[in-house]
Amino acid sequence: MLEYLRNAADKPLAKVLMFVLIFSFVGWGAAEWIFGNVSSDTTLIHVGDAGVSVQQFNNERSQELAAMTKDEQRAAYTDPAKSAELTKNVMMVLTRNQLLANRAEDLGFVVSEKRIADEIRMNPQFQVNGQFVPWMFDMVIQNSGLSEQDIANALRVEILRKMVMGATSVPMDVPQFAVDAMYNARYAKRDIKYVPVKFSEFKVDNPSDDQLKEYYVQNPRVIPETRSVSYVFVAADMNKPDVYDAGFKTTQQIEDMIISGDSMKDAAEKYNAKFVQLQNIKRDGKVSDAVLTDDLIAKLFAMDMGMESELLELKNGFAILRVDEIHASHNAEFKDVKKDLVDGWKKSEQRKKAYVRANELLVDANGGRGLKNAKSVSVTRTEGATLELLNAAFAGKDGDNTIVEDDDAFYVLHIDKTAMPKKDTKKIEALRGELKKTSVNYVGDDYSQFLKRHYPVRVNDKVYRRFIAK
Repeated sequence: MLEYLRNAADKPLAKVLMFVLIFSFVGWGAAEWIFGNVSSDTTLIHVGDAGVSVQQFNNERSQELAAMTKDEQRAAYTDPAKSAELTKNVMMVLTRNQLLANRAEDLGFVVSEKRIADEIRMNPQFQVNGQFVPWMFDMVIQNSGLSEQDIANALRVEILRKMVMGATSVPMDVPQFAVDAMYNARYAKRDIKYVPVKFSEFKVDNPSDDQLKEYYVQNPRVIPETRSVSYVFVAADMNKPDVYDAGFKTTQQIEDMIISGDSMKDAAEKYNAKFVQLQNIKRDGKVSDAVLTDDLIAKLFAMDMGMESELLELKNGFAILRVDEIHASHNAEFKDVKKDLVDGWKKSEQRKKAYVRANELLVDANGGRGLKNAKSVSVTRTEGATLELLNAAFAGKDGDNTIVEDDDAFYVLHIDKTAMPKKDTKKIEALRGELKKTSVNYVGDDYSQFLKRHYPVRVNDKVYRRFIAK
């Protein structure tokens, strides 16, 4: 055989073939040299001078999925929004871990193999009567689908995280003046006086057509967008592999018929699938349909008219959606809503008159003539009056007068005086603990921002599009 190849090497055809092969190998090498190993680069995230690989992403994603319920896993695979959320969370975890690893390396922190082994031996999950049991550790590895190295790496990351972030998690002493200021602000009371001016106290006559038309121009009634949709549904027990496979195959055959030009109804009838048409579906409306969940309705409203969705896996089967018609949002005809406008017009007119009256009372209060028939109450930040009044009472200062609007009334408010709270040791100490936790969060957030500035984070868009955003 070798002798034959040697003899054939001098023939023209052989020389051409050899030239093609040599050019191909050179071309591969040149491409690798020109593009700088782009084809073999799997660095997904650059964190400072370090990188996070696609393999690390896949490992972390697998761990996240393993911790989910079956329904959550199915949603992560079938719902684009849930899948994108999972990807975002995994990338955030990997970025945070690499930031901490970079900082730990710069600070000279090292986690020895002995430390990792001690952590595993001391984990109660792998112990019986306080003693490490190797087979329990092996069983966890087998059930989780992780390797010993994966678990060791996870422990190393957690230990390094505590080393790097440990100082930022120590509660700091809070100055007494800060505790006192927060305590007084939270538990102080205010004595207020107010007069309600209710809209219903003012009588108005029925409006004319011209008045209603003018009101309608300012307050149009918009009929929201609706859609006529249809779908095919193939029921299947998603937890039984054989039934799942059969349902998936049937739905694929229906999808092939639709792509070939057959109607969705005909395709459904041929394979005994459920076919449903629904009219005037609203984006935020409730549909008495067992298949169309809120997520599927949102998906339908993201599609163009005449489009079919891809094959969708649901919790109890498979579906293909279609948008048949889109009815755009528009203003209703005046004659169709004329009767419904009357109450709105009347309340608007009553509100105008109430506002005039409230301003008259405010002028009297500012002129030193007081508030006649005012109600006097002592309020906290959460009790004693309506929410609008409470917010206004603590937004101003002692002696202020103002008008506060509510749903059906104006309130003319006078802030009389502030009553400081009595000292309550238990509440003060609870507040001190709360402020300590808040300070820890502030320090932790600030340190995280420092790490991001010190080790710039950049996503490799080419690798992301190639391996992740498929």
